Amino acid sequence: MAKKSSKEVEHKSVVTKESLTFFEKYINNPSPTGFEWAGQRLWLDYLKPYVDDTYIDNYGTAVGIINPKAKYKVVIEAHADEISWFVNYITKDGLIYVIRNGGSDHQIAPSKRVNIHTDKGIVKAVFGWPAIHTRSGEKEEAPSLKNIFLDCGCTSKEEVEALGIHVGSVVTYEDEFMVLNDRYYVGRALDNRAGGFMIAEVARLLKENKKKLPFGLYIVNSVQEEIGLRGAEMIADYIKPNVAIVTDVTHDTQTPMINKITQGDLACGKGPVVSYAPAVQINLNRLLIDVAEKNGIPFQRQASSRYTGTDTDAFAYSNGGVPSALISLPLRYMHTTVEMIHKEDVDNVIRLIYEMVLTIEDGQDFRSFTK
Repeated sequence: MAKKSSKEVEHKSVVTKESLTFFEKYINNPSPTGFEWAGQRLWLDYLKPYVDDTYIDNYGTAVGIINPKAKYKVVIEAHADEISWFVNYITKDGLIYVIRNGGSDHQIAPSKRVNIHTDKGIVKAVFGWPAIHTRSGEKEEAPSLKNIFLDCGCTSKEEVEALGIHVGSVVTYEDEFMVLNDRYYVGRALDNRAGGFMIAEVARLLKENKKKLPFGLYIVNSVQEEIGLRGAEMIADYIKPNVAIVTDVTHDTQTPMINKITQGDLACGKGPVVSYAPAVQINLNRLLIDVAEKNGIPFQRQASSRYTGTDTDAFAYSNGGVPSALISLPLRYMHTTVEMIHKEDVDNVIRLIYEMVLTIEDGQDFRSFTK
């Protein structure tokens, strides 16, 4: 159930018309795992007016820094990459078989339109599937990596290769951003470019409200989360932060075929999700809840066994242990092209991170005892 504070007030939008325009452009730009550069350029260009310095590492993780000379370092972080496909095999008849780049869902692939990224530009293709009239037998074959394939209109392997397509070419869906019923943002890769957008909005609010921080704030948009938190591992080692607040998505569990007994009871529109897991530092998490309650920000709770499966784990277990917390955004239909997030949840995640940043003290020690 969502936790509501007695101080909770009527919702006020944080996202502006201008920032929403950026969000739409950012979502529509492809940013597949390992190929995030173009999206990172867009994000960093949006962030630059609100920070003092920027940094990009060798694999493309982008960082905006406020107070770069400060000794005490606080990270707010999201990940930039989206799931995609790799071209793996081209048949003599010009059909293309793929493998995953991240956790791409084979079941949603048939009949989807895609962009194949080549050095010559985008090549359009579709995931083919046999018509219902041609399928026979009592038990129909389900989509799998063994039978889904791309058709780019070619009739030979040579014709495919002439378009610039080769084994290793990356493939993304072409679906784009929309607003549904003036309530939900919908699109592919809201996991987790919504997070990148929200931490950039925190930087915008700090600048516009002329807030001065006593520590260094590192706004981090990591690469390669979808294949094992790799970008976060690298940048945590580089920054060596004292505190990390990570934001990612989590499952709305209100739609059919989701078991609340195993997945929890979480809903879009009921606020950010605060996590309980070994990687989440208990006193930092308590401060997070206090900040939500004092500022009238609704929130929900989630428990994770062993690990969170987010960049929180990478930061928490880096550099001898970094106090870390996770703020999640409820999302429907994860790893599809119609991921859905509630507009008010986006506002409230931004508010919670913003107020948390204003609450943390320079040099704050989150240990329960020191001797």
